[in-house]
Amino acid sequence: MGRVLGTADATPLTFWTAVAPDGYLQLDDVVTTTRALPGRDPVSIAGVVTAVRARHEGAQFDSDVFAIAEGMLPAQVQEAAEVTTTRIDPEVYVPPRPGAPVHRATGAARDAALHFDRMSRAVPIGCGRDGQPTYLNADFLDGQRGAHVSISGISGVATKTSFATFLLYSVFRSGVLGADGVNAKALIFNVKGEDLLFLDHPNTRLTPETVQAYTRLGLPAGPFPDVRVYAPPRADSSGTPDVTSRTSGVDSFYWTLAEFCAKRLLPYVFADADDERQQYTMVVHAVTAQLARLAVPAEGGISLDGVRIGAYEALVDHLVDQLSDEDTRASWTGSAVSLGTVNAFARRLIASKRDLGRLIRGDLATRRPHEINTTEGAQVTVVDLHNLPDRAQRFVVGVTLKTEFERKEKAGTAKPLLFVVLDELNKYAPRDGSSPIKEVLLDIAERGRSMGVILVGAQQTASEVERRIVTNSAVRVVGRLDPAEASRPEYGFLPPTARQRVLLARPGTMFVNQPDIPVPLCLEFPFPAWATRHAEAGPPPAATLRSITQRTDPFAVVGSGATAVGDDEIPF
Repeated sequence: MGRVLGTADATPLTFWTAVAPDGYLQLDDVVTTTRALPGRDPVSIAGVVTAVRARHEGAQFDSDVFAIAEGMLPAQVQEAAEVTTTRIDPEVYVPPRPGAPVHRATGAARDAALHFDRMSRAVPIGCGRDGQPTYLNADFLDGQRGAHVSISGISGVATKTSFATFLLYSVFRSGVLGADGVNAKALIFNVKGEDLLFLDHPNTRLTPETVQAYTRLGLPAGPFPDVRVYAPPRADSSGTPDVTSRTSGVDSFYWTLAEFCAKRLLPYVFADADDERQQYTMVVHAVTAQLARLAVPAEGGISLDGVRIGAYEALVDHLVDQLSDEDTRASWTGSAVSLGTVNAFARRLIASKRDLGRLIRGDLATRRPHEINTTEGAQVTVVDLHNLPDRAQRFVVGVTLKTEFERKEKAGTAKPLLFVVLDELNKYAPRDGSSPIKEVLLDIAERGRSMGVILVGAQQTASEVERRIVTNSAVRVVGRLDPAEASRPEYGFLPPTARQRVLLARPGTMFVNQPDIPVPLCLEFPFPAWATRHAEAGPPPAATLRSITQRTDPFAVVGSGATAVGDDEIPF
């Protein structure tokens, strides 16, 4: 494709190559050259094109371009490309010699240049600019040598959630996890619309070209085969899932009043990061301990101080009454807490009644399956949050992550793996302040690797996410970025040209940085083979037509369950 340039310094880490007149090099092309050494084997130097330029040689003034174009001034057009070294084999760090031939790397040479040949377990994540597959080292994903993924980009343009789901699909269907892949689980929080409720439906917009793209990556083109969907219950006494577009295969999740008290979930009602810095958090923990000690289950609700309580609103009113009474206040908060601090707690607790009333219930059957649980059943669990207000979303995320992390801790083993996909990470783990959710996420980022909990976090601005979470992410992915955000130090792994390119990246184009490769790789991942909205959803698999509740309760829907009967055999 050309020869190493002699008019620019060549170093072992970067060099320029002059492009041959009948060839071209574009950004992200992989090239190789060789340096001969006396008394040693030749050194192979491979790299990725990170800049390309073209200029007139012989021109002195800007206006000369017109004379040259008209043939009045002799000049020659010359293109040159900057190459950032990715691999030197053997590791003798010498620069390439000016004039040395530079070749485009293909096949095994490309794999060696990008370190794909060293990946014993390679996860296909898309195709490079040359149309060839690009891989991610599974060792830095599943906790063997590293874990966690951070995905950043503008909402609606960077396709962060689409890439996160494609990454999960590739991990589960490529076979890189071996026998462990059968039992591996994924927990996905759906925070925007009902787009992620159809992962088990085929995409009707799938084209032959998209199928070929999956085939090129060694993946089947189809939906997720095993999905369970949970949605919050409606506020009425039926407790049916509050969804509109998907009407089958959805289960309600909620917590009973007895579970709320026994499992000490009250701190997650105050999950705002700013709140944890206030003095009234002392009251939160004191009241939590008192609820766990005094609350007695009673016919779906609880009995507290001899009072029957059947709803979250009634529980809040009872607690406020106890805190307002001078005779009982000290037993709930202790004697060292001021009245102003108690009132601050009470005000925020009262404000939570409207948001959490339908999630913490005393009017629904306790025997009915209602807990979000990834260890039983489906490989992919989707928790729908989009209909919930912000406080309720925080409560669900915090309690669910706490429960799943504690379950993994008690199991005492990293297998099976649990992948947690959480969008808007900057809301749940902001850089400043502290909260129960942030503490759980920090625990996952720092200790989750050893327990098989892998966080796949997405956010618009990585600069606003807790530093320790971003630092512990072995894989960093960037889509389209805002110009101000792209200049932040959190994106220091992007070369200058890449920082300019992320401002123009179109949907489906991502820059992936992983420890194995010294430069981020630009790639495009294929269009989802699963439905991303109701309008493009094909027929669902038969296994998803019945929810977990319907499978366990034969009276939920006539003829449902493992012992379903025909219409002519209705058992009445």
